[in-house]
Amino acid sequence: MEKRRGNGRIVTNAISFLLSQITLIVIAVALVLFIGGRFELASATQPNAELEIQQLTSCYALGTDAIGKGNLLEGKNIYRDCFTQDSVLTAIFPDGASETRYGTDSWADFVYSVFQGNGYQATQHLMGTINISVENNKAAMTSYLHATHKRSETSIDVANGTYEDQVVKINGRWKIRNRTLKLIDFLNLSSPTTNSSSTNARSINSSPTFVRPNIPRLKE
Repeated sequence: MEKRRGNGRIVTNAISFLLSQITLIVIAVALVLFIGGRFELASATQPNAELEIQQLTSCYALGTDAIGKGNLLEGKNIYRDCFTQDSVLTAIFPDGASETRYGTDSWADFVYSVFQGNGYQATQHLMGTINISVENNKAAMTSYLHATHKRSETSIDVANGTYEDQVVKINGRWKIRNRTLKLIDFLNLSSPTTNSSSTNARSINSSPTFVRPNIPRLKE
């Protein structure tokens, strides 16, 4: 009788040990799946966020070039997709002068007045060397600008600089809240005005010079 009881305890202990091992295995598998799933989600979300943020640079360039073609309304509509309603935009020119506007409509009006005041027929803004740092629902982005402004068939103004942006995620969408453009140059490039083969004439007519663009100021 005692022998049977002993055998029963052994079987019971074996079953209990087996169940505990199975439980540990199930918990371990669940943890791996949970942690792995969260890691994959984070890994997948980060590149998506950076891609969405990067597209904001193209959004702005397209809006600006729409204004460069003379279509102010289209430019304003595009800008609204790139920026928050309370956005602040600043341009700092090579000579130290700066201009700040609040809201995209005000900025679009400023850009339009500059382009029209300088007689630009068309513009082309190229963006590159984009660097993005994401932290939760905020991000910082820098990007390089190379912009061409067509004055005539033989004359263009060329600007180069860096955009520094503070980006936020609102209602599931990334938008720029603060943008600062720091220009390093703003030059006029012109082709020779005659067919003269004179080296001196060609060098004089085609040499780049710093251009201070006609910038309308806010009324005090």
